[in-house]
Amino acid sequence: MADVVPSGKAYLRPLQERDSVLVADQFEYGFRLDGVQEGTVLELQDLESVYRSDSIAVVRGWQLDTLGVDRKSAAADILGTVVVAPFEEGRCVLPPVALRRIRPGGAVDTLLFDPETIEVRAMPVDTATFVVNDIKGQMRYPLTFKELLPYMGAVLALAAIVWAAVWLVRRRRAGAGAEEKTPESAYIVALRTLDKFRSDRYWAPEMQKAYYSGITDALKLYIEDRFGVDAPEMTTDELFSALKGRDGIPKQVFDSSRELFECADYVKFAKHVADRDEASSALGTAVEFVTATYKTRLEEERKADVL
Repeated sequence: MADVVPSGKAYLRPLQERDSVLVADQFEYGFRLDGVQEGTVLELQDLESVYRSDSIAVVRGWQLDTLGVDRKSAAADILGTVVVAPFEEGRCVLPPVALRRIRPGGAVDTLLFDPETIEVRAMPVDTATFVVNDIKGQMRYPLTFKELLPYMGAVLALAAIVWAAVWLVRRRRAGAGAEEKTPESAYIVALRTLDKFRSDRYWAPEMQKAYYSGITDALKLYIEDRFGVDAPEMTTDELFSALKGRDGIPKQVFDSSRELFECADYVKFAKHVADRDEASSALGTAVEFVTATYKTRLEEERKADVL
C-alpha cells in the first residue's frame, strides 16, 4: 500500500474576478507541487467520474503547467488544474484532490490535498421594481486613427492590386509568344499557405478564428484541385460527404481532418476556444492531409504510366 501524505489545501482560483461566486462561474481547481524531482511520475485521479451530480461540472480536464525549474537540482514547481463550474446555489464542497507520486527511485506515495468550499449565489431579479425600457440605439464614438488604419490599408492594397493588374497586362502584351511558366501545383501552394500559421501566437484565443479559417481555407482550395469538388462553397458535412469513400484518402487522415473542420466551425461560429493541445495539432493534421493525399496521387500516376 502506498503511504498517504497530507499535502495541505487544494489549489483554487476563480477565473471571473468578483466579490461573490455566482452560478456557472468557473474555477481552476487542483494542486501545486514545489520541488518535484526530475523523472517523477504523477498519476492523476479521474475527476469527471467524481463529479457525477448536477450541482457541479468539469469544464476542462487536467492541465499540468511548469511554474519554474531549479537549475542546480532540475527540480520543478508544477501546477495541475481542472476547470470546474457550480450550477446550484448554496454551499458547494469540492472533493479532495488525490494523486499518486512515483519517485525516480521507485518509492510510491499518495498525496492528499484538503477540499475547498465555495458559497454559490444566484443573481437576484427584482420583479417588483423592474421596468421594461425601449431599446436604445448604439452609441457612436468618433473614429480614431487606429480604427481608420485598416480601411486605409485596404485602399492602399486595392491600389496596389490595380497597379499590379495593369503591369501584368502590359507585360503579357509585351511578351506575347514567350513561354508561359508552369503554375505551381496545389500541393506546393497549400503547404506554403499552411506554413504561415506555424507560430504559436495563433493559439491565443483572439487569434484562433483567423488561425482555423486560414488552415481550412487552404485545405478547401487544395481539395478542390485534388478531388474536383467545389470545396470552398461547401459546409463541413457536405464536403466530407463528397469525400467519403474516395480513393486516395486514408481513413485515419479522413477522420482526423473531419475533426479539424468541425473544431474550426465551433471556433468560427460558436465562439469555442480550443486548448493548446487542440490548437497545436490542427496544423499538423492539415499538413498530414495534404502530404498523404498527394502521395496517393503520385502512386496513381506511377501505376497509370506502367499501364
